[in-house]
Amino acid sequence: MAASWRRGCDLRMLRYLLGFGGGRGLELVKGATGWPFGRGASWRCFHSTQWLRVDPIKILMPSLSPTMEEGNIVKWLKREGEAVSAGDALCEIETDKAVVTLDASEDGILAKIVVEEGSKNIRLGSLIGLLVEEGGDWKHVEIPKDVGPPPAASGSSVPQLSREPQISAPVRKEHTPGTLQFRLSPAARNILEKHALDASQGTATGPRGVFTKEDALKLVQLKQMGKVTESRPAAAPPAPPAPPTTPLPSQATARPAYPRPMIPPVSTPGQPNAAGTFTEIPASNIRRVIAKRLTESKSTVPHSYATADCDLGVVLKVRQKLVKDDIKVSVNDFIIKAAAVTLKQMPSVNVSWDGEGPKQLPFIDISVAVATDKGLITPIIKDAAAKGIQEIADSVKALSKKARDGKLLPEEYQGGSFSISNLGMFGIDEFTAVINPPQACILAVGRFRPVLKLTQDEEGNDKLQQRQLITVTMSSDGRVVDDALATRFLETFKANLENPILLA
Repeated sequence: MAASWRRGCDLRMLRYLLGFGGGRGLELVKGATGWPFGRGASWRCFHSTQWLRVDPIKILMPSLSPTMEEGNIVKWLKREGEAVSAGDALCEIETDKAVVTLDASEDGILAKIVVEEGSKNIRLGSLIGLLVEEGGDWKHVEIPKDVGPPPAASGSSVPQLSREPQISAPVRKEHTPGTLQFRLSPAARNILEKHALDASQGTATGPRGVFTKEDALKLVQLKQMGKVTESRPAAAPPAPPAPPTTPLPSQATARPAYPRPMIPPVSTPGQPNAAGTFTEIPASNIRRVIAKRLTESKSTVPHSYATADCDLGVVLKVRQKLVKDDIKVSVNDFIIKAAAVTLKQMPSVNVSWDGEGPKQLPFIDISVAVATDKGLITPIIKDAAAKGIQEIADSVKALSKKARDGKLLPEEYQGGSFSISNLGMFGIDEFTAVINPPQACILAVGRFRPVLKLTQDEEGNDKLQQRQLITVTMSSDGRVVDDALATRFLETFKANLENPILLA
């Protein structure tokens, strides 16, 4: 009786689990197994990982900024097997702008960390981790087969530009043993081809072993004197393509025939640099994006420049009074306020170019350039025209600290309508800055310096008076802000900065 009871109970359980609804289903199970199911056998079937396997929730590398193409995993804040609630911080990701925290979108358990800490250049959409629902078997989760391994391996000191198409290494041309190889200038090449001569018949005297036009002309004179003969190498039949093989040690250490290599060899990490070698410096995502955007800006945006000198005498006096009242503000805070007020007075400068045409911006957000160890970043002072000097000063201090710590949120550095870059604290008198597209203008500010100027007193007598001047240079996009408009903007900015009462 006990045996039959166990058998019947197991059959009902199996019918429920397998979904067999009729007697035919029972016959299939009976014919296949001959009723070998006891209490322990049905328990094992119920807990089989094959039966309880659930699809994991994929954690993909997200796009955390408009210009982000790759990301670096800085640190995982959760460990495998740890419970996760929606909104919990999973890991820290370094984007092209800052280090941003990735939050969980669902509840569950962190089952698998696919990309470890320190991994670099992870492409958008790549699998970085797996979640399972609460109660799921996280220890036996499997990586989905439709997701490949991360495109970049961790710990690599040399960044791999995976965005570039893979190009097979060019096959080196075969040279006749014993003949020197020269790098020819264009003029020398034309002369040698015209007179059917070969550079190996002469001597290269140019810098870095270049065979120059003068070397080619000397070879032509020797030919006319009968000292050299025509030498036109016969075309060799094309060699069949061979699979790439590991070069022999003798080939790897062989030196080129010309005096100096065109590109110096890379030095070996961990060893002293040999003569003529260089050391590659790994570029962070921020550095690569800065280089890309600067190149795009200078090559696609027509930069126009206008410069003006502003007298800071009144600003410095107002600042001294504020310091006595324990209100700490800088000259740069006055410059930010003056630029914002001027943009409000001249909305035709508060524009951007999106590739199709100019756009009038409804907000006045000033981007302030901040230098960090990883590169330059521009946190934004939102609605700067409506803020007071002290409020601007507090915002600049807080955002600058977050920028240097790499803790800026995307909304704190994305956007902006006008940029200001100040190098006065580094002793720079004046400079020109590169426009940050799609913005149309950037103001470069130098240091304030004492200058003697000839003025007149109340009686009309000339006298020398010391003034504190500052030089500002505005770079503007000539497509939307022409020279005349830029000049009027600087005139208005100068008037506002020299009269702080106008900034209220």
